[in-house]
Amino acid sequence: MNRVAFNLGFIEIYWYSLIILLGIIIANIYLLREGKKDKLDLVKLSDLIFYTIIFGLLGARIYYVLFNLDYYFKHPSEILAFRNGGLAIHGGIIFGTLFIIYYCHKHKKNVWQILDLIAPTLLIGQIIGRYGNFINQEAHGPITTLSFLNKFHLPTFIIKGMYINGSYYHPTFLYESFWNFIGLILILTIKSKVKNKQGFIVGFYLLWYSIGRFCIEILRTDSLMLGNVKIAMIVSIMLAVIGIIIMIKTWKRGKRNE
Repeated sequence: MNRVAFNLGFIEIYWYSLIILLGIIIANIYLLREGKKDKLDLVKLSDLIFYTIIFGLLGARIYYVLFNLDYYFKHPSEILAFRNGGLAIHGGIIFGTLFIIYYCHKHKKNVWQILDLIAPTLLIGQIIGRYGNFINQEAHGPITTLSFLNKFHLPTFIIKGMYINGSYYHPTFLYESFWNFIGLILILTIKSKVKNKQGFIVGFYLLWYSIGRFCIEILRTDSLMLGNVKIAMIVSIMLAVIGIIIMIKTWKRGKRNE
């Protein structure tokens, strides 16, 4: 599979970068539309979006590099080589959230309102962004069979893309993308019903995504490791617990205010 979308002569543009950019654009369109509905200052919201994206991408890369230090000590020139993938969503979530908390504190904004607003956009970005992993033929599961893949009536291009070095592999990128799509539908369905329970949506996001990611990590073959343990499974458990705590606290607070 060709990772290069097109060549401008002096630079090659990779599909991975274009897909990540597409996810960011669509997520931002949704975010600005919802911000307008909530009567937020769109100029300030745009500033928040811009810097959150920067910190999120940096965090995603730093997180990935930190858990592959042996490799990057030997290949330091590749630390900034985003075209080959290497963006860890957990790092993006952590760094992005820390910046949002800082921004809201500095500008006296309601952090729960902002986090609830941004949570669906994370799922939008993740739904689209996983196809970058598909193009790079990474983040896949173990070897499987063509007959197994055919049971799901997958598009031909996905089945062909999962044929790597003479074997078919589980398209875990697709499993996660589909899981996130269901999560997005659920959030959009319940959003208006929990409007007075600020923080519930971001708590639900953390729980939902973490459950899916934990299960998918069981299949993935290229996970970041700490010894013999998959880092993403540990982080998923931690984020799921945080999500449950947030949901319970915001639900109780919302009930008291009714």
